Amino acid sequence: MINSLRPSVKMLSQEFVEKIVGEACQVLERTGVFVENTTAIELFRAAGARIDQSSKRVHLGAKIIDQALSTAPHAITLYDADGEKSFVVGGDEVHFDPGSAALNVFDHSTQSERKPVTKDLVRFSSLTQRLEHFDFQSTGLISSDVPEKIADCHRMFIALQCCTKPIVTGLFVVEGFSPMYEMLAAVRGGSADLRRKPLAIFDACPSPPLKWSNLTTQSLIDCARAGIPSELVSMPLTGATAPVTLAGALVQLTAENLAGVVITQLASPGAPVIFGGSPSCFDMHTANPPMGAIETMMIDSAYSQIGKWLGLPVHAYIGLSDSKCVDAQAGLETGIGAVLGALSGINVISGGGMMDFESTQSLEKLVIDNDICGMAYRLIQGIVQRDEPIAVDLLSELASDSDFMTHPHTLQWHLLEQKYSRVINRDGYDQWVHSGKQTLAERASGRVRELLSEKTVSTLSLDKNEELRKIMGTHSRSLGFEMSTLLYVI
Repeated sequence: MINSLRPSVKMLSQEFVEKIVGEACQVLERTGVFVENTTAIELFRAAGARIDQSSKRVHLGAKIIDQALSTAPHAITLYDADGEKSFVVGGDEVHFDPGSAALNVFDHSTQSERKPVTKDLVRFSSLTQRLEHFDFQSTGLISSDVPEKIADCHRMFIALQCCTKPIVTGLFVVEGFSPMYEMLAAVRGGSADLRRKPLAIFDACPSPPLKWSNLTTQSLIDCARAGIPSELVSMPLTGATAPVTLAGALVQLTAENLAGVVITQLASPGAPVIFGGSPSCFDMHTANPPMGAIETMMIDSAYSQIGKWLGLPVHAYIGLSDSKCVDAQAGLETGIGAVLGALSGINVISGGGMMDFESTQSLEKLVIDNDICGMAYRLIQGIVQRDEPIAVDLLSELASDSDFMTHPHTLQWHLLEQKYSRVINRDGYDQWVHSGKQTLAERASGRVRELLSEKTVSTLSLDKNEELRKIMGTHSRSLGFEMSTLLYVI
């Protein structure tokens, strides 16, 4: 049989990729990158990097960069909480996860944004568990009913109890890593098993332009030494914190990411790291960073091509919207982004459920986006030859009556050939009227209620649940907070 062609897209010629990478390396050698973390400074010094002590700028030569790229793995394998289901992050494998970390949740009942509370985090993680096209979960909401200093640990505490999928997360404070790592090790069954079967990815965001803060640098070091994958999330804003041209922003993003790769490999050669970002083509008219703009998506697609050329797994915030409610704009921006991300072969695509410039999560949009992700997966499967011959015998057999609906061939293949949706309506007009003239957002709201109708029960054993509560309680008390009222919300 003839092999099918996987649809794909590329934004840059090979020559253009090499020029962007070349200029990024020139920037790192000539201008350097600001590094706030003293441990990282010492690692750079030991590796022979030139360091301007007064400005804390580290200048990286080609030798150090090339050595880091030679030890960084080309692919990473993540595992679910049970350690049974694996996910390869690399090549052209595509995995969707909900975006994070939203400061607001969109309340469908009031059609307005509000601050999330712990109950929203429980609903969000429980819903993600039930949405089949999101391979990974995320700590996608920040709860307003817990102290800020423990918010990063708290959202992981909730997520690990409600969802078995690998988790995309990150730190708000340096002190958060230790208890979060303890939680992951407790779920996996120990530090050695966690290193062997990673359960989480930690995002680390450089500050544009060309800065790595103490927090994000320490996250890279801690994760590298623990064997936990780091996801570099560079955030250039064209014309604001980066050159206004898309190509110029790509040079900056590549330089910031390469510096991050070097930090991880100096901390622990072979440490898993993902080349990624959340850039934006800054809107000069509104002074906002649109994530749903086509130019933003073009940057995402282009830098994923660069990351792949460097031999690294890639990530992007793509497949989200700047809309303020679940409307046509939310659908069109998310749909274009998810399809473009899948066609670009981006390994980790973050953004499901997100609106309002990456600040808000919507459970209804998350349900709709699950179907969008399913359509994107179907697209990259391409057109497959199922039979040999393709249709000569079938058409000869049925040409007289033209009825394929009940034929065994149709029953055999239709579920593989066509992606069916839970919320996208394809009824005729009369059927739609008869069912109540519901909009997409209304159908999604009903689907959310359906999926969350059962009482939330932890996906973990009683022993592991108790261990997580112990870790969370100890960490909270060490910072002067009492979490007893929130430790048993599930």
